[in-house]
Amino acid sequence: MSVPVQSPRVAVRNALDKHGTREAIHIPLTACSGYSAKSISVTYQTLNDAIDSATATWQDSGVNGRIALVLENRIEFFVHWLALNALGVSVIPINHEMLDSEIPYYFEHGEAQAVITLTEYRDRMQRISAGLGTPIPVVTPQDIHTLNFGPPCSVVEPHADTECALLYTSGSTGKPKGCMLSNDYFIQQGLWYQKLDGHISLQEGQERLLTPLPLSHMNAMSVSTMAMFMSGGCLIQLDRFHPSTWWQSVRDSGATALHYLGVLPAILLALPPTKNDDFSGQVRFGFGAGVNPTHHENFERRFGFPLIEAWAMTECGAGGAIIANLEPRRVGTCCFGKPSPEVEWQLVDEHKQPVATGVPGELRVRAAGSDPRRGFFSGYLKNPEATAEIWQDGWLNTGDVVVELDNGSLAFVDRRKNIIRRSGENISALEVEAAVSTHPAIQTAVATAVPDEIRGDEVALCVMLNTGFVASRDLALDIQHSALEQLVYFKAPGWLIFCETIPVTASNKPKRADIKILARNLLEAGDAFDLRQLKKRIKSG
Repeated sequence: MSVPVQSPRVAVRNALDKHGTREAIHIPLTACSGYSAKSISVTYQTLNDAIDSATATWQDSGVNGRIALVLENRIEFFVHWLALNALGVSVIPINHEMLDSEIPYYFEHGEAQAVITLTEYRDRMQRISAGLGTPIPVVTPQDIHTLNFGPPCSVVEPHADTECALLYTSGSTGKPKGCMLSNDYFIQQGLWYQKLDGHISLQEGQERLLTPLPLSHMNAMSVSTMAMFMSGGCLIQLDRFHPSTWWQSVRDSGATALHYLGVLPAILLALPPTKNDDFSGQVRFGFGAGVNPTHHENFERRFGFPLIEAWAMTECGAGGAIIANLEPRRVGTCCFGKPSPEVEWQLVDEHKQPVATGVPGELRVRAAGSDPRRGFFSGYLKNPEATAEIWQDGWLNTGDVVVELDNGSLAFVDRRKNIIRRSGENISALEVEAAVSTHPAIQTAVATAVPDEIRGDEVALCVMLNTGFVASRDLALDIQHSALEQLVYFKAPGWLIFCETIPVTASNKPKRADIKILARNLLEAGDAFDLRQLKKRIKSG
């Protein structure tokens, strides 16, 4: 019998009524070949039984504090997250690809009571734990029974405001901040997704949603997961994005929808065309953010389904989410749709004053109605000052620079911290990157600011080259010329820096803080081409 959905654990239990024999999670062989001889599928009934068993084991341990999960994108992640959720215990998802020097901060700041990890990471996690001021137990799913924190605990009545997970921001400035996310945060994500229409309209019990994104991030853990669990769909969880096997995974898994980040369409478009590129009869939509505007239309035409751009951040959850699920989508403009009536918003300048239509400004959002924080995060752990700062003036101040288009839709410009301020002009790093993205020599390009004694900042472009191209001044000039053909002169790169590698996150987003440091260091070392003298204003007449 279904009960009101107040936690992710209850959402899975409720799915048994209608969907017990349907697949809840599927992991294609391309994503699990390292530990399984065949693809992995679990039904809602099998998943529910595994959660109940794990709940009993955790219950016997007397667990009463946060548990760190180092379980990759595997079935075990869902089982132990939801088992702990049934006990009112929050989890800290940890990306195993982080450096040994990075992980202790998450354990200590998040006050993890223990770590549950895969057998192959146990020794590593034990070494990391041993280096903590107060070491914590490290267990695998097979030896949770060895834990003893006190008397057995009880399965709790789920409360909407109980903390479900602690997810950390990227930490582009200073240490990462821990976002406390409640049960309601997760439930609101599922409800929001279910209410969408237009290009995105979930069919109960029918959808198969594929995502390559890491479960240590809100998109995979809360958005795609809750959308499927609350609609009786199947979550197709990849371990990561594999370009060479991506379309095979889509085809073999029967995916009807995909989640993506901006870099994925660019990589897929670069693959050689085949006779099987049209997925219009299978995939109904892609859901994501940050597709290069120059790639958007080409991708949809080649692969046969729309890429639906959306905007959200960990802190805003579903409470401030905006999506371009309805026409006109303004493909090629970085448009992410028109805010729904449930979202109040405004664009403001650096003094927090509203800007005119067509003028870029920082986006501020809140939930409409009597509870402006409904669906948002609960705050930053141990950092009330940062919580108060982001909620300044009763709005969530996002730090994203956005412009209102003539039809009332919003278009992304850039993160405020990624805006390059040159001689009083605000330049979007993303706009520069989009302008050079089709150059045949470029595999990856990231624009960043470097100091300039005259102009304050100058635009530097860090470039990784495709195979067959060699770094040279002539190539640097050609790339700059490509930018100058599409951008006003002051936006073009003044420095070209060829790099062997460019730092990225686990989800393939540029680590812009690290890239800014890399660019400055290479420039100071003389490993950069100075093209500033070629940035000249074109005289009229």
